[in-house]
Amino acid sequence: MSVTTLTSPAAVRGRVTERRVARSEWTKLWSLRSTRWSLLAAVASMIALGIIISAVQMGRWGSLSLHDQLTFDATNTGVGGYHLAQLAIGVLGVLVISGEYSTGMIRSSLMAVPKRLPVLWAKLGVFTGVTFVLMLVSTLVSFFAVQAITASHHVSRTLGDPHALRVVVGTALFLTVLGALGVGLGALIRNTAGGIAAFVGLLFVLPGITALLPASTGDAISPYLPLNAGTTLATSTFDNTHHLTPWGGFAVFCAYAAVIVIAGAVRLARSDA
Repeated sequence: MSVTTLTSPAAVRGRVTERRVARSEWTKLWSLRSTRWSLLAAVASMIALGIIISAVQMGRWGSLSLHDQLTFDATNTGVGGYHLAQLAIGVLGVLVISGEYSTGMIRSSLMAVPKRLPVLWAKLGVFTGVTFVLMLVSTLVSFFAVQAITASHHVSRTLGDPHALRVVVGTALFLTVLGALGVGLGALIRNTAGGIAAFVGLLFVLPGITALLPASTGDAISPYLPLNAGTTLATSTFDNTHHLTPWGGFAVFCAYAAVIVIAGAVRLARSDA
């Protein structure tokens, strides 16, 4: 005799799926005022910084040295806003999950999704998707605005120029992976202050410490540091020869992010909230 098991419509409607978890994370992401303000700060920084720098440089073009004029790179300037935007994106990435630990909301999330890891994957997917779209759009706006300003002295670039398209898209990719790294740190450390401190230390303090080492040692280590490796994809011309190739550096940066995310996933799966 065979037994047929029927699933009720209510059970089907209540089934936990990755799509439903992602929809829940989307709602949580946009329902927080701090999230909206952080993303607005990232977009504003990405657009404004390059415009301000190019306007100042073009305004004092005649007083610049010949070397400065010849080495001015409108592509780098066009995406220069990432220097500020990366702070907002990285910190927000940490807050995406550490904020739930600080309020205790993570327990409700994990009760709704007992397998746990789908929560992390949904947070990563939603946050990185939003980050990539917003940063790509704001980078394009900044790039074209800077080119319009620098055209007055005939130093503007187009997306068809060497490295330009790679740099524009690469800036958005760099900031997206940076956001994923922040989420991973939040999942691993589970504390907002600790996660932000680890983010700042890993990306911004390490290069300063490396600079204190003997030149030969520092030059050998520096290209492999997370920030130095990741920003190669967002750079058109480099200040020195001690750097990885753009895609090679980005691969190293992705490896850092992957290790941290995996470590965060392991702790989420094995430890109590």
